[in-house]
Amino acid sequence: MALAGQIMGGEERPREFVFLLCPEFSLIAFAAAIEPLRLANRVARRPLYRWTIASEDGKPVACSNGSVVQPDAPLGDLRRGTMVIVCTGLSVAKACTRPVLTWLRRQARLGVRLGGVCTGAHVLARAGLLDEKRATIHWENQSAFAEEFPEVQLSNLLYCVEDNVVTCAGGTAASDMMLYLIGQHQGPDLASLVADRLIHTPVRSATDEQRLSVPARIGVRHPKLVQVIQTMERATEDPISPADLAKGVNMSTRQLERLFRRYLNRSPKRYYMELRLEKARNLLLQTDMSVINVALACGFTSPSHFSKCYRAHFNRTPYRERGSPASRASEGGPAPVTAQGEGDFSGPGL
Repeated sequence: MALAGQIMGGEERPREFVFLLCPEFSLIAFAAAIEPLRLANRVARRPLYRWTIASEDGKPVACSNGSVVQPDAPLGDLRRGTMVIVCTGLSVAKACTRPVLTWLRRQARLGVRLGGVCTGAHVLARAGLLDEKRATIHWENQSAFAEEFPEVQLSNLLYCVEDNVVTCAGGTAASDMMLYLIGQHQGPDLASLVADRLIHTPVRSATDEQRLSVPARIGVRHPKLVQVIQTMERATEDPISPADLAKGVNMSTRQLERLFRRYLNRSPKRYYMELRLEKARNLLLQTDMSVINVALACGFTSPSHFSKCYRAHFNRTPYRERGSPASRASEGGPAPVTAQGEGDFSGPGL
């Protein structure tokens, strides 16, 4: 099956999309991206959009939950005006093969529009197609992405539209991105009708951020506690002392300690350590950074201290985390137990 569509009678040629499925892609992000196109055709009662599902070699691709999708075609040249959506998820490094990167660069030179959902921005960045551009990626992958691609202007928005490239955080945000594209092509009325059929209202805009606010995430709205946590999240590479954190919100160290104990049942030091270790785990699973460099990026000056803290929290060493096949299992697998007996549910991507 050819990737390029045909002119249909005297009607305007349907806009064409190619969904490139990469190993362990996110099924929810893929479905959320393709379904708005189908519903747009249905609502308009004419073929506004046409799509092809492709893989590197045309062979079936397993998504992150183990389901397998049969593509329509292998990679091939596309006509100008087509849009490629790179669909990835877990183990994004597997998607960055030389044939895929070469193909993406060639399509960009031919004037093909490019997009990425979930961790698709990683593949586009590896191909050099996001240099000096604004882009977004799933929030769990942002630390690793920022470390590997400092030349990309990383955003925390649901989706970013930059020149001829569109990137999306993944999950249901893929629907918001596609509804935006439909609205740009066919007008906001059709996009609203499609959103109604998706039961996806209100439609989120490109100015909406992908993560909940700190108060919503921790279930606490104490302004000084929120301010301290935001400071912690911004300073994982160069940790700030509890005394300086307290000073920043006009509190004593003892008052800050009581605040954390009351609302989060842990000390500020422990909470900060958990933030840094979560970042470290994402870097270990999502990048090729050495364990020493991961430790430094998360504020640990001693590799032995990093390893000791990591093992106490995740019940495995950083080296085992990277090398164990079980550590790369999808989210459906058992979660390691922390030193406090709490399950860890922080697998990368969706």
